Amino acid sequence: MRFEFATTTRIVFGMGTLTEAGPLTATFGKRAFVVTGSTANRAATLLEKLRGQGIEATIFCVSGEPSTSIISEGVQQAREADSNVVIGFGGGSVVDAGKAIAALLTNGGEPFDYLEVIGRGKPITKRAAPYIAIPTTAGTGAEVTRNAVLASLEHKVKVSLRSPLMLPQIAIIDPELTHSLPRSITASTGLDALTQVMEPYVSNKANPLTDTFCLQGLRRASHSLRRAYEDGFGAARKDMSLVSLLGGLALANAKLGAVHGFAGVIGGMFPAPHGMICTRLLPYTMETNVRALQTRAPNSPYLKRYQEVAEVLVGDSKATPAAGVDWVHELCQQLNVPPLSDFGISKEDFPTIVAKSQKASSMKGNPIRLTDQELTDILDQAF
Repeated sequence: MRFEFATTTRIVFGMGTLTEAGPLTATFGKRAFVVTGSTANRAATLLEKLRGQGIEATIFCVSGEPSTSIISEGVQQAREADSNVVIGFGGGSVVDAGKAIAALLTNGGEPFDYLEVIGRGKPITKRAAPYIAIPTTAGTGAEVTRNAVLASLEHKVKVSLRSPLMLPQIAIIDPELTHSLPRSITASTGLDALTQVMEPYVSNKANPLTDTFCLQGLRRASHSLRRAYEDGFGAARKDMSLVSLLGGLALANAKLGAVHGFAGVIGGMFPAPHGMICTRLLPYTMETNVRALQTRAPNSPYLKRYQEVAEVLVGDSKATPAAGVDWVHELCQQLNVPPLSDFGISKEDFPTIVAKSQKASSMKGNPIRLTDQELTDILDQAF
């Protein structure tokens, strides 16, 4: 067995840890390029901490999914401000945008020079500019991943910049920042976090370290996701921030699977929340993977892994993979996960979605290669 593990240089986790952002930023310089979401006011406390350290902040707002053109604009503004440290303060899209901007600041060029699948695929050769990731949602784990997901409006797809040299220098995870999230965002991000501790566990690139993170994340999500949705404060929020972190650590060092192979494509084609796409597809993908393994690879160790996932989620050592699928279906109903048809997708779009998904990086981590028909059936059931 051979595997590698790489992550953010320093991880600071805990309630109230945002107060440490000022002194930590000051170790890199006095000119910060702060990437936020569409509502920059949410970063008011962060900006106050930076001012307290004599740090000048340039604000760059990213609304929605970051596109290649937005990243190019951000890089230009960061250069004009002569920024020596980048901070991403927001959800996964914002954290990814900051990560991409920090990478291009030192490597030059444009996003398409380095993008996988649709770009030139050039390697990133220089370490990204100092980057501090501060997530305000509990879902993607982007604060500890080595990639940045970007939308290409021309290609109608989302793909990644990817390199270990893009890993943030510091991640500050303060669960208090998630307390004000509305239920819909709590659901979509939390369900994404659940997916991201499940897919790496059944991935064909799983390893003993990522297994540990996934199992811990699955246990915490099974107990706390519903509670975080129903009650916006307390231990459940802290648990879900940790699930998100654990998922990021796992997916960055293993792989994802068919759910995320679909999600990147659908998210690039339609205005659909990433977490909702993932969770709508998750139970049907689980069921299809199990059936395909039983039919074409009955001795596969991944069948046992799906049983272990079910045992953790259901809380029963005798639970079957089918029981795990039922548990996820019930959770989706309780958290009001809508069908794919609610996002403007039609069945006529299925062939295009399937063809693009087969080429997606995440699809390569699925425990078994699914056929076009099997992928179409998943979409049909989730429709």
